[in-house]
Amino acid sequence: MMDYTTISVEKRGNVDWLTLNRPEALNSISLTMVGELNDYFGKLYNDASVRIVVMRGAGRAFCAGLDIKDNLGRNVDDIPFGGGFGFQGYLADVYIKMRRCPQPIISLIHGPACGGGLAFALASDIRIAGQSARMNSAFIRLGLSSCDMGVSYFLPRLVGASLAAELMLTGRFINAERALATGLVSQLVPDDGLEAAGQALVDEMLGTSPIGLRMTKEGLAMAIDAPSLEAAMAIENRNQLMCAASADFAEGMKAFLEKRTPNYTGR
Repeated sequence: MMDYTTISVEKRGNVDWLTLNRPEALNSISLTMVGELNDYFGKLYNDASVRIVVMRGAGRAFCAGLDIKDNLGRNVDDIPFGGGFGFQGYLADVYIKMRRCPQPIISLIHGPACGGGLAFALASDIRIAGQSARMNSAFIRLGLSSCDMGVSYFLPRLVGASLAAELMLTGRFINAERALATGLVSQLVPDDGLEAAGQALVDEMLGTSPIGLRMTKEGLAMAIDAPSLEAAMAIENRNQLMCAASADFAEGMKAFLEKRTPNYTGR
């Protein structure tokens, strides 16, 4: 693993607590941060030792979006491979890797989550908001399109086309209460309760089998875009057969009958 400077990764057993760690800049996205996030999420796909990722921000914010001062004037040669789109593609790769990794990602959001920071939250599987959370599609306020970093893909699927259009066409902020009411987040807690709320979810997820957890994230992602019920059920059938062939399924069934907690081994 790289010696990260803009993010920190605390390993708590099979769970990574990933903190965006530029509090002096409200965890805004720098070129260095993009490189570190690409490295981290890129390695997760084949890392069976990590079962869950919890993502949060240090200091007063989750992530205030792009650090314009850091990235304006960058020479294209400074940007590693970005799919031919320079920095645009390099940052976009982070969100693709977040969705591709088989580990569920829980985002704990407090303070501003703007632009690319909003996209971090949207690319996560579960979002918990603190009372101070404020999110917006900041791109359009900078003379850009709000269709950026997967926001046009994620947001309508989470809150519907009408609210997504309202937020994206104006760049207006949505506060924590409205985010909960519209389904953008699944829980609303005091800021100082975010870690406990995240840990409660982690504990429940760790009670499932590793393959069942991974296959559920994969199946959900594919079902959202499935062209038909039959297509979604084909994925379900395939995933269930794979899970049923595991030793953990046999252990889960045995534990259920014996009324005890399963001892899953990931096999």
